[in-house]
Amino acid sequence: MQIVSALFVENFEMRQAPGPSTRIDLTGAMFSMAATQPVPLTISPHLVALIFCPPGESGQGVFEVVFRRDLDPDGDQHDLGEHMARNVSPFSVEPGKFTYRLVRGELEFTEYGQIFAHCRVDRGAWHVVPFTLLPPVDA
Repeated sequence: MQIVSALFVENFEMRQAPGPSTRIDLTGAMFSMAATQPVPLTISPHLVALIFCPPGESGQGVFEVVFRRDLDPDGDQHDLGEHMARNVSPFSVEPGKFTYRLVRGELEFTEYGQIFAHCRVDRGAWHVVPFTLLPPVDA
């Protein structure tokens, strides 16, 4: 199986289309956001991943997301890259079809900056999605 896409989004909805076919409406795709208040604060952005299962595979998998401050998903957990949050969830999908996984990590920020969501299916290659928390915007 493989991750086709992974993004942070504001909203995610599925709808039927003629065929039968399914449409996925993603709104507010983002790689950064302004904080709602000064740090420290906790945010819970939606991460959606689209996963494809080729024909002939079992259709059973495990989706893992590790939120870190660095690009090394397997790094020393006592350095700057310690896990901020982690989610592991089993899933099934019909071979030859797509599925999605929706993850909301509770991310605690003590300073503004960038984090990385490291995503993978089973023990496959990591797919990295960056996210940056910016200072609040003056109204």
